[in-house]
Amino acid sequence: MSRIKSVLSLALGAVMLLADPAQAQVSYPNRPIRVIVPYPAGGIVDIVARAVTEQVGRDWKQTVIIEARPGGNSNIGTSAVARSEPDGYTWLVTGPAALVNPTLYKDAGWDALKDLRCVGLAVWNQSVALVHPSMPASTIKDFVEIARKRPGELNFGNPGTGSSIDLSAQKLFQAASIKLTNVGYKGQPQALIDLMTNLLHFEIVALERALPHIKAGSVKPLAVMTDKRVADLPDVPTIAEAGFPEAAYVPWYGIYVQAGTPTAIVEKINDGINKALQNPDVQRQLAVANIPGKPMPLADLATLMKADHEKLTKVIATSGMALQ
Repeated sequence: MSRIKSVLSLALGAVMLLADPAQAQVSYPNRPIRVIVPYPAGGIVDIVARAVTEQVGRDWKQTVIIEARPGGNSNIGTSAVARSEPDGYTWLVTGPAALVNPTLYKDAGWDALKDLRCVGLAVWNQSVALVHPSMPASTIKDFVEIARKRPGELNFGNPGTGSSIDLSAQKLFQAASIKLTNVGYKGQPQALIDLMTNLLHFEIVALERALPHIKAGSVKPLAVMTDKRVADLPDVPTIAEAGFPEAAYVPWYGIYVQAGTPTAIVEKINDGINKALQNPDVQRQLAVANIPGKPMPLADLATLMKADHEKLTKVIATSGMALQ
């Protein structure tokens, strides 16, 4: 009888825990957290995931497991989180693709605003517009004039449909009323090599990846796709300063959980991420990669997520990107 009472007591405790968000918050996390990165290991998103979430794990004294799950232009990993148990033990670190892929793919596997909840802003991704040094253009306006005279003749290295780079480029092309031929790549590295060897005419590249080649003179920067000038390129104007404020867009990488995750757990995750982003070692890692972080409350993240979803899906609808 005592054994039966003990089992019943444990069962009742579990039910109360599930029913009481405060109790769930107290016990969370009590096992390892899995962080899914829907891109190959070693890339920018992987750097972000490790820098921020591993610090959260150290602060919580809990194991964090980073799992690279690339494929389907990030759809495979993102869909896995959207369909995961809403218990706070499966996180997603990704960029704008989480917001736009359901518009680009018929079977993406999730609805951005219904299935995912942003629990932390990891970093703002800085990028720069580049051409080969032989291109007779010193500014974005120069390049636009050339492109307008040669519609469809110049090409653009696209590291992924719906990626932050693609979306930044499409906003510029729309604002400037120019048409470039899209050349698809599986990531930025090969596209950058082709730009340096003059096989491509134009590319937007993550700042930390582009800087060594800019300093070596193998590529020429025309504008930074940021809100303000960057310290490493003080003479390079922002895209707004260059004359195209409508093209200004700074992609961000967010940390998401399944939308049904209890509020108490979501709040604890948000607190943990914001604390990690203020850690000097995390700030150093992000600064080295030129991807500054910014702690944000949940309400601001929800507003940002909704606003970017509306803005970016409009870019897709008006850019002629084909539904996959």
